[in-house]
Amino acid sequence: MTGTIEKPEPQGQVADAVKGNWVDRYAPAAWRPYLRLSRADRPIGTWLLLLPCWWGIALAAAVDAPRLSDLWLAVGCTIGSVLMRGAGCTWNDITDRNIDGQVARTRSRPIPSGQVTVRQALIWLGAQVAVSALILFTFNWATILLGIAALVPVAIYPFAKRFTWWPQVFLGIAFNWGALVGWVAHSGSLHPAAVLLYLSGLVWTLFYDTIYAHQDKEDDALIGVKSTARLFGADSARWLNAFLIGSVILMTAAILWALLPARVPGLTLAICAAAPWAFGWHLYGQMRQLDIDDPDNCLRLFRSNRDTGLIVALFLAVGAIV
Repeated sequence: MTGTIEKPEPQGQVADAVKGNWVDRYAPAAWRPYLRLSRADRPIGTWLLLLPCWWGIALAAAVDAPRLSDLWLAVGCTIGSVLMRGAGCTWNDITDRNIDGQVARTRSRPIPSGQVTVRQALIWLGAQVAVSALILFTFNWATILLGIAALVPVAIYPFAKRFTWWPQVFLGIAFNWGALVGWVAHSGSLHPAAVLLYLSGLVWTLFYDTIYAHQDKEDDALIGVKSTARLFGADSARWLNAFLIGSVILMTAAILWALLPARVPGLTLAICAAAPWAFGWHLYGQMRQLDIDDPDNCLRLFRSNRDTGLIVALFLAVGAIV
């Protein structure tokens, strides 16, 4: 009698990575620890960093018409998001290596599991930042300065959970910088509408990363790590609904402030103004499914925010093109 032989999990696989991801299946073995360090096996973070960039480019383009150069801005931001998300995660894992070893979900990460040394991680960090800089220097000078300034919140974020119950605010500051970068890369200067779009993204980050943090709340409590999930506790739904409403209001204000003074065609205004409405409904759908005591549910809903952000990017891009 023969039984089914189960294929073993790939060696070194990180616990919360997408099963069957390309890193574990296809990447050369020598590269896998570094790609895992950059979260290449968990692409959702790259999407959440990239999408505000696309929002900023598309909304700025809707004001004064898209240009052929916007294609490079979108591609450059995409490559830069992959690299800088990887650099940020590498820095996060270097600073959190002792904490990660005490949390069930993170102890399999490359540094605490011994796949990569701290020295190797620092070299990998420098390489990612260096290539990102080459891409950034193809943009205008205002964008270059903004991009350099973004390194400050990226550097601070890993330490935030040690001194504040609101580390998600610091993540939002860093992750939504692209809304400012995208706008300035197209227009050459900052505008209040871009700031409102940035703030909308920041509040959105409070929404999705609070859901994400509920996965670790028990381990975080044991080791003293702070988060909005622990702060809100059983009252999380009320706070999440407030973040949902706040993000939609700020995004609506950004779009109207950008487009009304520009006297854009009515169809452009209507399509772009529909973006926060569709965005809000997607977040509402997440709230209806949320179970803060089910880690798998929290992870699934967190990952679904890629589609939430893509909805906005699609509406704004179509509005700019028509």
